Amino acid sequence: MRIQPLLLFAALMSATSVQAQAPAPAVTPVMTQALPDYPGKELLVLEVEYPPGGADPVHRHDAHGVVYVLEGSVVMGVRGGKEVTLGPGQSFYEGPTDVHTVGRNASQETPAKFVVFLLKDANKPPVLPAQ
Repeated sequence: MRIQPLLLFAALMSATSVQAQAPAPAVTPVMTQALPDYPGKELLVLEVEYPPGGADPVHRHDAHGVVYVLEGSVVMGVRGGKEVTLGPGQSFYEGPTDVHTVGRNASQETPAKFVVFLLKDANKPPVLPAQ
């Protein structure tokens, strides 16, 4: 398990002024797994908890990403797409070229928790600033 994804994510969270007032999510690495059948690729699994009113800054992943909601309700969206509100058991996909423009807790009162699965290049950071 590597900690670098958390450090990069925390740096991006503090560097974004648009959503700086929103509480930052708690990000916990679950696992990183090299994929021998796909040299240079790895699977990174993260658990993310948005506090009430929590949100992400605009960012991208340079990866195939799937969000699976465990608890609460989240709003997700990528540039050029519609925002969607997801509840437990629902999922959201974003591709390697997508810019994740909306990622927030739909509630100001209760937390929301989800798992993120990223299929990415092994030596690239999981979260990148949007261009």
